[in-house]
Amino acid sequence: MIELSNIKKAFNQGRPNEYWALNGIDLTVEPGKVTAFRGPSGSGKTTLLTLVGCLARPTSGRVRFKGEDISGLPERFLTDIRRRSFGFIFQQFNLIKGLSALENVILPGFPTGRRRAELVAAATALFEQLKLGHRLHAKVEWLSGGEQQRVAIARALINDPEVIIADEPTANLDTTLSREFMAILEGFTAAGKTVLLTSHDPLVVESSAVHRVVGMRDGMLVDH
Repeated sequence: MIELSNIKKAFNQGRPNEYWALNGIDLTVEPGKVTAFRGPSGSGKTTLLTLVGCLARPTSGRVRFKGEDISGLPERFLTDIRRRSFGFIFQQFNLIKGLSALENVILPGFPTGRRRAELVAAATALFEQLKLGHRLHAKVEWLSGGEQQRVAIARALINDPEVIIADEPTANLDTTLSREFMAILEGFTAAGKTVLLTSHDPLVVESSAVHRVVGMRDGMLVDH
């Protein structure tokens, strides 16, 4: 489903502070599975996820999604692929304060042209599925950490993406909430979704919900 061929990524290229975050990545990601990227800070995990999720472009190499080379597509096409095919769960959740949980979740759906009523119905169903129906209209700053994460999960799912990308999704959660997240993760793959995540947490990478662990160090794969 996702193929990476000799992927390299440089920041500040040509300057004194040039830094190569990725140094020749070759990887194929299977559909319908959970792939976890493990490695120390600075190993290139997050950078790799941004390239797969069309949030950035490689300096060189090719990213293929469902057989199509997406590396050099114009930004408007990348934006459309990102919006329709990928859902993102960020470490800090990135929810918009002052808006309700419901409003946060339906926001990514508006650019797709869906009607508000349809989005509200879809979001409400997701909140019920995530046992958060009673917090639908609460402002996100009133929610606990675990509740905020479930709002972030619902937001990632609102456009029914094929691929979920999660960057250190349990970094701000305690053990109980981390286990809850892993249970939710199993529901993703049961629904046929592909999941890519980064984590330092043994509870995550050693979980039965994870099908494959890919080790990274210094911008390269070391164990996959």
